[in-house]
Amino acid sequence: MEWSKNFVNSLVFVTIAIMKLNAAQLRKAGNSNLKTQISKLAKQEIYIILDNVLDTYNIGSIFRLADAVAAKHVYLCGGTATPPNNRIFKSSINTTEWVTWSYCETAMEAVSRVKGQEPRVKIVAVEQDQRSIPYDQYNFQLPVALVVGHETDGVSKEVLEMCDAIVELPMFGVNISLNVMVSLGIVLYQVLEKTKS
Repeated sequence: MEWSKNFVNSLVFVTIAIMKLNAAQLRKAGNSNLKTQISKLAKQEIYIILDNVLDTYNIGSIFRLADAVAAKHVYLCGGTATPPNNRIFKSSINTTEWVTWSYCETAMEAVSRVKGQEPRVKIVAVEQDQRSIPYDQYNFQLPVALVVGHETDGVSKEVLEMCDAIVELPMFGVNISLNVMVSLGIVLYQVLEKTKS
């Protein structure tokens, strides 16, 4: 009986390494052995810091993004809700179970923590600011920490002062900005494009 359980767990790991899991499979992926196997997958030197992001669907979707790019760590800061949370679970499709995350009282604390762990890291805010440059003109390198902020107020001024760069997405229509999760997704894939070997 034990050999069959080990065989099934090994088969699941091989399946994950070769194939991707769909939403239904991800929602059922609560098996602790499966979590252990998933946690062994290689991670990119990408850190994501949420500075008072309040919408739980945005938070859950950012966990999905973190999984999609194999980010090393997500920091949930300030008023950002944390798992377990039903709405986060639903939009994350259970990726909160294997994306490494932690909570910090402030985004400034998270920035300091990342810099303490990885001195070479560049802290880059995704924000509209007088100092910002177009996201596709920044020379992204790993390790990098991307900071996104509150849906209305953006990244706090104190955190912007700690950043090595501020990037933004150009807006050509009437709307002033994109959803925080959409903006982060675009920038994350730009990071992958600019840093691929």
